[in-house]
Amino acid sequence: MRDFHIRRSIVASLVVVELFTVGCMKSPESARSIGTTNHPALHQPPSTQDAVHLPQVRDVQARAASLVIDVAPTAEIRGVVRSVFEDSRGTLWIGGECDLFRNDGRTLTNYEIKDDLGRAVTIKAIIEDKSGATWCGTTGGITRIDDQSFTSFGEKDGLISADVWSMAVDTSGVIWIGTIEGVCRFDGKTFLPFALPEAEPDPTRGVTSGTIVHCITVDRKGQVWFGTNGGAYVYDGQTLRNISERDGLPSNAVSNILEDKSGNIWFGTTHGGISRFDGSRFTNFTELGIVVGTEIWCMHEDQSGNIWFAGKRSPMYRYDGNAFTKLHEQDDITSLAFTILEDGSGRLWLGGTNGLFRHDGTSFVRVTKDGPWQ
Repeated sequence: MRDFHIRRSIVASLVVVELFTVGCMKSPESARSIGTTNHPALHQPPSTQDAVHLPQVRDVQARAASLVIDVAPTAEIRGVVRSVFEDSRGTLWIGGECDLFRNDGRTLTNYEIKDDLGRAVTIKAIIEDKSGATWCGTTGGITRIDDQSFTSFGEKDGLISADVWSMAVDTSGVIWIGTIEGVCRFDGKTFLPFALPEAEPDPTRGVTSGTIVHCITVDRKGQVWFGTNGGAYVYDGQTLRNISERDGLPSNAVSNILEDKSGNIWFGTTHGGISRFDGSRFTNFTELGIVVGTEIWCMHEDQSGNIWFAGKRSPMYRYDGNAFTKLHEQDDITSLAFTILEDGSGRLWLGGTNGLFRHDGTSFVRVTKDGPWQ
């Protein structure tokens, strides 16, 4: 099992040690429709583990109604922010390179995470399981945060690869983990490999493989969707079906999948932009020239049913069900956005290559450890 270092605390065996909440020192840094066809079920095999305890968090109690900043003076929310997530308690989690920030509305806490070789860990995915525990998928495996303890799992525990790109929890509570080497399921005890067909690696990507799983989404029917370089795959618990360019998908390199409130499935792709699938037909908005930008990296539906999306060298758009609105372009934000989230208070957050931003109703403003948080 892979050990982790967190702020001078080393886990060499199944023990829990203190985690000091300090910062990480690092360098700054009306449309054409295409009918779809059904595809035969594909075979998937099944799949092992052992555990390790990671550092314990020393959390500072709230001393006032206002937010208490409890991070090291050198800690900053800067560089790449890959994931922003709000849990069921309203706690906001921000994951980037090395740093993990948590804002519970009272205290901002910063965790410095490194792997067992002292290398910075990038946090690419954050989810919450059925018990309320938070999970982070990183370049060093997966880490479970439960109250004040951290537990990590890696390749020695049965995880197929420590380079985790995506995570999701299905209706039965099983955690699906997408990595550069494929996908596996975790039932809390055992990692079970889940076979997806291998595709051609994408030569335009800095990091790629024939088995990488860019995203995982669970729809309202409990079906699990996977975004790969071979198109999208949907698993209904018994059969696996592929949706690709031959069905109308604008590109086989699928980077993001979203189910909207009407049950439509939206696909963000690396080379074909964005499209909507109603279960039988695709509407390709980029191909029709309705929106610009062929690399779509993040999508989110807000509480009002608006679809927000952005990508590489493309503006951010909002779709209200009738028309697309292009937001005011801000170069330092729209150069590459990785994640969009609307929290329970209706605040829109965006993370990307240039840090964390919040939409103030007109434009995006940069967020630092000092805010703006409210």
